[in-house]
Amino acid sequence: MDYQKIGLKAGLEIHQQLDAGKLFCHCPSYLRRDEPDFIVRRKLHKVAGETGEIDTAVEYEASLGKEFEYQGYNDTTCLVELDECPPYEINEIALNEAIKIALLLNCEIYPITQIMRKTVIDGSNTSGFQRTVLIAHKGFVETGFGKVEIDSVCLEEDAARIILKNDKKVVYRLDRLGIPLIEIATAPVIYRPEQVKECALKIGEILRACKVKRGIGTIRQDINMSIKGHDRVEIKGFQEPNMMVKAIQLEIERQLSEIREGKKEGEVRNAFADGKTQFLRPLPGRARMYPETDLPLLKISKERIDKIKKTLPRLKSEIRDELKKIGLGEELINLVLEGNLDEFKTLMNVYSKDANLVAKMISLWRSELASKLKKEFDEIRDILDEGVLEKILEALREKKISEGDVKEIMLKVANGEKIENALRIEKISHDALEEEIAKLVKEKPGLTLNGYMGLLMAKHKGKIDAKKAMEILRKILEGK
Repeated sequence: MDYQKIGLKAGLEIHQQLDAGKLFCHCPSYLRRDEPDFIVRRKLHKVAGETGEIDTAVEYEASLGKEFEYQGYNDTTCLVELDECPPYEINEIALNEAIKIALLLNCEIYPITQIMRKTVIDGSNTSGFQRTVLIAHKGFVETGFGKVEIDSVCLEEDAARIILKNDKKVVYRLDRLGIPLIEIATAPVIYRPEQVKECALKIGEILRACKVKRGIGTIRQDINMSIKGHDRVEIKGFQEPNMMVKAIQLEIERQLSEIREGKKEGEVRNAFADGKTQFLRPLPGRARMYPETDLPLLKISKERIDKIKKTLPRLKSEIRDELKKIGLGEELINLVLEGNLDEFKTLMNVYSKDANLVAKMISLWRSELASKLKKEFDEIRDILDEGVLEKILEALREKKISEGDVKEIMLKVANGEKIENALRIEKISHDALEEEIAKLVKEKPGLTLNGYMGLLMAKHKGKIDAKKAMEILRKILEGK
């Protein structure tokens, strides 16, 4: 498909829960499965935004006339969530994390900003609005198709979660309401479906490097897109970037069909796993925003920003490149990144001569020993902890043992032997080893190099230096 010819233009909105307490109260931010302690019933009414107009989407929701039921708990629901008292000052942990994410997105931070109310009367907020604050703008991420600008980074309250829904009533639970949510919006400067997916993955990598919640429902991704001759359509509900390419291609076909029918109106649509979408509501405008009068202006000092800059996490893509440079292959890189990167770095400070050896010790060899001894990986990791591996590598660095001894020592410790005893390895002298190898070659002529090594290793079980034995074997075999 010629995307340039049809004028495809797209942008992303990504909403990610932060791992912090609620944004404007002191309630915890975890979800509950037990039965609620109380229920509150309400109806919400349309109100005009800052412009004095009632938003189209708000008008549509009001026309449905639904009743809303809210489930709460005595110990984890407060009056802020019930809209019965003013909000508290913004959560400092959540604010710092939002600034951190904005900096990783190369954004400019607003020194002074206004907390706003966004009218939402689908029942997902007990107050009829969502509190949101613009934190940063003018950022970017790099993709293989070029730079994608970040228009805005906002910090806002997550909505209550739906428990039950029908034509006349919606039941919400208040445990999710108020969880800090960062909203990242790109500019509409993406012109290929594959770039939308890549951009989502890049932003996702940045988010995962920060203090965010994990799991289904903690991230929600929306695409705003249009083609030449059609208004913008917002597609909501992408859990995985893999859905995006197919959904965009199907939406292009739908918009082309509407243009042929003389239609061009924008709307909000819901995304399904197969890439198809369904009408959700009219497209909201700017008429639903107005200032939050219960909270002061939010000031973000240069000192705060400078302090956060010193604690910015490194991205996995950067670390991956560094691990490649020190000689690790893809399998070991993935194992190190999935396991304990800090442990790898600590052990590399002890023995930097062989990154592959260190990586195998903390990943592959622990797994192999767990399987061999029929123990859980976590149990083996606790036995062969960082302190034990440090002692093995210190002995290797001081040439008390050879690299070929490392795995055998780990096995001994995993079997219950003390590390001090396991490190005491009696080695055959160089002269005795050379004499024995010469004798072996004479008695068993015609074997391969590996064949002779196998016999030696089986007989002496760690008492010979494998590297030296290999050198002697080569010299004897080449001299014959």
